[in-house]
Amino acid sequence: MDTAAKPDISTAHRRELGESTPGDRTRSPPRIDNDQREKNSETVKTTVLQRMRQHAIAIIGASIAAVILIAIGIIWWLHARQYESTDDAFIDARTVTISPQISGDIRDVPVNDNQVVKAGTILVQIDDSIYRAQRAQSAAQVDQAKANIANLDAQLDAQQARIDQAKNQETQTRAALTFAQQEFDRAAELAKTGNGTVQQAQQTQSNLKQAQANVEGAAANTVAAIKQLAILQAQRSAAVAQLENAQAQVDLADTNLSYTIIKAPTDGRVTKLTAAKGAYVAPGQAVMMFVPNAIWVTANFKETQLDHIRVGQPVDISIDALGGRSFHGHVDSIQAGSGTVFSLLPAENATGNFVKVVQRVPVKIVFDQMPDVELGPGMSVVPAVKVQ
Repeated sequence: MDTAAKPDISTAHRRELGESTPGDRTRSPPRIDNDQREKNSETVKTTVLQRMRQHAIAIIGASIAAVILIAIGIIWWLHARQYESTDDAFIDARTVTISPQISGDIRDVPVNDNQVVKAGTILVQIDDSIYRAQRAQSAAQVDQAKANIANLDAQLDAQQARIDQAKNQETQTRAALTFAQQEFDRAAELAKTGNGTVQQAQQTQSNLKQAQANVEGAAANTVAAIKQLAILQAQRSAAVAQLENAQAQVDLADTNLSYTIIKAPTDGRVTKLTAAKGAYVAPGQAVMMFVPNAIWVTANFKETQLDHIRVGQPVDISIDALGGRSFHGHVDSIQAGSGTVFSLLPAENATGNFVKVVQRVPVKIVFDQMPDVELGPGMSVVPAVKVQ
């Protein structure tokens, strides 16, 4: 069978549609009237409508999904613009290094690693035998100083009595001197008139000189007694100073004795425990770290985020260690300066080439109510501050 005699179906179809065929390339293109064009356009529209009817459910679903996504995006944008957030934030606390203030052997460590303790709980006990002996020795010195003061008080009383006695004796001698002076004056008058004897005049003169000597002796005795009183008073002042020194030694011994028991300064947890029973410790040697229960969040916001952040604004605190569980808090304060200014080696922008870098400023955020879970310094959080 001659295959060339058979018409090409695709070619015939093309000719019906008014399209050119490879064989018609050498001939002029056929003329297509307006009716044929309208017929072809209606055919295409019908095909498109049929396909749309076949996929109507998918098209409707896609349209609804697009509307929902746009609505969600608008809602998210309206919600997100009310918050300032950062992932450069951590749990913070004022950790305490527990170290002894005296040296000695550790007698007992009644706490364990990561134990929760109350304020006043005994953390470490140091052997106190030496410090008790020092306290007893200081107490004995106090008793000795008190006895010395009591002895001097008695001597002062006796010396005061001697002074009184010396003054009385001086008064008696002065009275005797007055009488002797009067006797001498009378004897001298009698001698002038010839009524008295020379012997009597000489006797009264001798009595006068003796009375004068007695007065001088009594006065000197009084002065010596008074000076001895001043000496005893000075000795008593020294004894009082010695007592105060001894009492200070007792107070120091009591203080050292109290240092043999190290207690928790506040409620918190024991961490990095290195103290062991029987180990020797020196003053300042760290035996453990102590984390108080009072914690907060230090969030390092970019300086461009601080425009709307104010003290007292509410904060949602999401904690990574709890699977993103959130807690409520508020902005407590904003540090007066960026973090680099207070670092160990602050940047020196006055030298070399300057490249502007957005700085971060620490913001302190406190919990409205302390979390009922154990949180420690350094744990990552994501705070979101509601600024509008």
